Amino acid sequence: MKFGIVFFPTVGPADKPAQQYFDEALRLVDLAETLGFDHVKIVEHYFFAYGGYSPDPVTFLAAAAGRTRRVRLGTSATIPAFQHPVKLAGKLAMLDNISGGRVDAAFGRAFLPDEFNAFGIPIDESKDRFREGVEAIKRLWSEEDVVFDGQFHQFGPVTLLPRPLQAPHPPVYVTTARSAESCAEAGRAGHHLQTVPNVMSTEELQSRLRVFRSEWAAAGHPPGTEQIQFSYPCVVDEDGGEALRKGRYDDDRNSAAIRVAVASWENTRSEAYPGYEKLVQATKRSHFETKMEQQKLLIGAPDQVRGQLEQIAEWFGDDVTISLGVHSGHLSYESAATTMRLMAEQVIPKLGGGLS
Repeated sequence: MKFGIVFFPTVGPADKPAQQYFDEALRLVDLAETLGFDHVKIVEHYFFAYGGYSPDPVTFLAAAAGRTRRVRLGTSATIPAFQHPVKLAGKLAMLDNISGGRVDAAFGRAFLPDEFNAFGIPIDESKDRFREGVEAIKRLWSEEDVVFDGQFHQFGPVTLLPRPLQAPHPPVYVTTARSAESCAEAGRAGHHLQTVPNVMSTEELQSRLRVFRSEWAAAGHPPGTEQIQFSYPCVVDEDGGEALRKGRYDDDRNSAAIRVAVASWENTRSEAYPGYEKLVQATKRSHFETKMEQQKLLIGAPDQVRGQLEQIAEWFGDDVTISLGVHSGHLSYESAATTMRLMAEQVIPKLGGGLS
């Protein structure tokens, strides 16, 4: 397993000023570099405490690039539907050069109705806009004199500058929460996969991974080169009881944040998002104890978390990459730093590996 950290803020001005959150997060980036973690990632969301402090992952990752030399820098994910592909391709290519070729580019569809409304984008178009945006960005990265005639965007001939440093382009990931078809499409296209185990059962996720891996192989992509990244909230403390106390508080606040963000699904229906009208009720049924029982959270003393990770490896394979959600903003910087140090020093080495 490889390990990195992912930032998904679920705080707003009443909880913590944005400047303080970013200062703490960037100090944790420094620590990730020092401890040898594989990557740093950050989400894209708007308006709500649920991710709203991160409307532009590239801005944060550019700051992280200037402070580091080794750790990879990932979007988790950025949304093609909300930007022109020429603009997004250019920003990510620029970041790839600034960072010395360390960008991992993950793209997602988004799922919050209020975000689509703000951009004036019909939510029913999300899948088509996602596919078109990723296709256009990859062509802009890897071709010259690009002429693009899509459903939503037409341009060219244009040659993007700067060219990405990584050839033919940065690794492309697809971020999916629920869709089995998205996993299949990612495998066929040779895109890597990011997902969140918290939103589906273990059996559902195992099924999606089988589909992804089989479609990857059937499409003729090099065997064993596919990358799968999981994101897990993570709180580790020498005192397992203290870790549980902190983890419960953090999970309760995270659940409250998403409950507000998905509220508009009560009055929204979309064939592109079957079943999403049930999200509001699902967030009300979300319980910390159940998540712990189902290994949806990495919380406890070092030996407890090591056991949780061994179970995850048994379920999904020991070649997956784990992104640790160490700082949603509700716990202190010191708590997040303790989690990272204990993972690096007491958990990961006992899994039979180590950090770089």
